[in-house]
Amino acid sequence: MTLSRRRFLCGAGRLLGGYALADVLRAASAGTMPMRMAMPTLASPKVPLVNPATLARFVDPLPVPPIARPAGQRTHPAYPGRRLPYYRMEMRAFSTRVHRDLPPTPMWGYDGRSPGPTFETVRGEPLLIEWINALPTTHFLPIDHNIHGAEHTKPAVRTVTHVHGGRVPAGSDGWPEDWFVPGRSALLHYPGVQDAASLWYHDHAMGITRLNIYAGLFGAFNVRDAHEQALGLPSGDCDLPLILCDRLIGQDGRLYYPVSDDPSAPWVPECRGNGVLCNGKLYPYFDVEPRRYRLRLINVANTRFFDLSLSQGQVFQQIGSDQGLLAAPLRRLRIELYPAERGDVVVDFAGMAGHTVHLNQQSEAILEFRVRDRGRRDPSVLPATLRSVPRIDPATAARHRVLTVGERDDASGNPMMMLLDGRMWSDPVTESPKRNTIETWSFVNVTGDAHPIHLHLVRFQIIDRRPFDLFAWNAGRVVKYTGPAQLPPPHEAGWKDTVRADPGMVTRIAMRFEGEPGRYVWHCHYLEHEDNEMMRPYQLLPA
Repeated sequence: MTLSRRRFLCGAGRLLGGYALADVLRAASAGTMPMRMAMPTLASPKVPLVNPATLARFVDPLPVPPIARPAGQRTHPAYPGRRLPYYRMEMRAFSTRVHRDLPPTPMWGYDGRSPGPTFETVRGEPLLIEWINALPTTHFLPIDHNIHGAEHTKPAVRTVTHVHGGRVPAGSDGWPEDWFVPGRSALLHYPGVQDAASLWYHDHAMGITRLNIYAGLFGAFNVRDAHEQALGLPSGDCDLPLILCDRLIGQDGRLYYPVSDDPSAPWVPECRGNGVLCNGKLYPYFDVEPRRYRLRLINVANTRFFDLSLSQGQVFQQIGSDQGLLAAPLRRLRIELYPAERGDVVVDFAGMAGHTVHLNQQSEAILEFRVRDRGRRDPSVLPATLRSVPRIDPATAARHRVLTVGERDDASGNPMMMLLDGRMWSDPVTESPKRNTIETWSFVNVTGDAHPIHLHLVRFQIIDRRPFDLFAWNAGRVVKYTGPAQLPPPHEAGWKDTVRADPGMVTRIAMRFEGEPGRYVWHCHYLEHEDNEMMRPYQLLPA
């Protein structure tokens, strides 16, 4: 075992909050966890943590988030003479039992729940949402005031909501510095100008996004359109989100967020829990009928990779990814999701009445489906074709950008901050695409991690991934390829908004910059990285 691998295993063992070494080794060998050169020493939890392996399995029903309902109608300057659906969404503190046998866990959530209500929207139907900060003025998770945007001079509690994957005007996108404090709100406009897709919403406040999402500020945001609705896919109560995240929970029920052993600089580069929450519950069960179900799998974890499978020989029929439908259903035994990625799947429980099926995260069952026949027929279908996904020709790009994914270490080799193209958030804007032009961006990953890179506003396509010579890059910023290009697998060949940039690889994407000119951002969706400089602004210019 190499020195770097040993260092990774020691750090990961602490971060995983009690996973067995065998699990860490297996995950590392499978390439499902990032390989780090060094990790900071973590402080010991002040309270004993729950060992999820000791909890009874499948004793709590799976919560299904309610559908958000309009509070009325309002006008908006973009639509003179028209009244739009108006939603009020309060962010509030609350307590909930994440498992029958645990004390209530204090959390923050939209509408006082986590996940928050699911938004159901339709292409061509704009809407307004007033996001209201009704949270306490004191944060219950550890803020690192050394991080840009989280200084002592900033209020401890502040929020701004971003609809991840939404094509919205810059002023409604959730600019990280447009946060507001308890007692304030922001009215944002969502024009509904994109194809059907499984999106999600979450807090995006500068310097504390990782803490606010860990506290529970997230929910599903579905976009539908006439084409998708005509396909006859499972609908109604057979179409639901499965929102996945991992957490560390104290025996007193409280969320524990890991910190370094330096009280003045508590930031850690990764946060991994030892218990997986499905829609806010540990090891829930869900009653299904012997028919097709559409499950919208969403990874909202800070840094956890999910490797999902089904028991009983069941398979996923993947019908969509981040930004909507694939060209055709894909039969898959496993669904792999990095943070912020989505997998839209259909699972057919026909012929399974009286049986149970488990959703597994690697080798662990995290959700139990109990198949019960209620005598209803299944009107849904799974079409052989879903939607045309025309490929973008990289040769038509107006600009080809080459951008590094890197980090800056301290004197002892511990990560101090993460950087995109060697720049920090406050550095001048260097990416200024023009509206309605095509660009390719090549992410040159010089770290030992796989980073999920997310661009706001646009949807894109993965062109390829290709290994490169790190020494040649470091010597003269020259990309020297050392192997053939690897085309994206079929499940990554649709429209995306988050891409896994692998270590030692150049990952290329192509996109057309549609939307309103203004300021947007691109960043790593490892939340600890995003909060500590791995986020950059870009400016969309008029055509």
